[in-house]
Amino acid sequence: MSHETITVERIGAIVRVALHRPERRNAVNDTVHAELRDALTAIERDPTLKAMILTGTGDRAFCSGQDLSTRIPPKDGPPVRDLGAGLDKSFNALIRRLRDLPIPIVTALNGVAAGAGAGLALAGDVLVAARSASMAISFVNVGLIPDAGVTHHLPRLIGEGRALAAALTASPIDSERLLAWGIAWQVVDDADLPSASLALAERLAALPPRAVVGTRRLMRASLGNDLDTQLDMERDLQRECGFSHDYGEGVTAFLEKRPPVFTGR
Repeated sequence: MSHETITVERIGAIVRVALHRPERRNAVNDTVHAELRDALTAIERDPTLKAMILTGTGDRAFCSGQDLSTRIPPKDGPPVRDLGAGLDKSFNALIRRLRDLPIPIVTALNGVAAGAGAGLALAGDVLVAARSASMAISFVNVGLIPDAGVTHHLPRLIGEGRALAAALTASPIDSERLLAWGIAWQVVDDADLPSASLALAERLAALPPRAVVGTRRLMRASLGNDLDTQLDMERDLQRECGFSHDYGEGVTAFLEKRPPVFTGR
């Protein structure tokens, strides 16, 4: 399938999806949303895919957020666009699709992630940043509040105080602070980002799928659950894992001192 605003590349059991509007710093418009929907549908239907890399084209930007050239208000009076309705159809739907994707997502942050671009970056599971990359929660600069899941993900990663300061000042967060604050798992030299993110995706792809999906669900639910609810959820998901072929393979491989071969059964 050919696309105009994204690229989709298959690398073994890995799929790399890149926003591809370098002339607009990979800003998102309606076409990007439509093509991402199509790409995610194809990924969801392909049981041979085991991990996804989400990145941007070029070295300037991962994603600069919403393409504001499509949101120019009228010269006289306030805009008459319902941004809330637009969010439900676009970024809210996209963030939910990424959250529910049945394979882990590595975010390869190749440049700045600003505004809703930060929301896309934070929606992945593990983030690897190029040394020149940064993040800016820049909504306030255009009179808006953070969206695209930023107010959910960012406080959980860095705490309410830092998240609020980042949103109110819109100051760029460089890669070293992304790492120190726990947003990034790894920072690598710019030239090494493609290989480092692929190596991480391959590592995740080799894990037992049921355990990966269950771990994601538990971690994301934990801050909203009390201890009893979380313990019950752990019990239920562990029960599912315990009946899987992968559990037996993992234990056998451990005892035989060999690498396990997980199949998802």
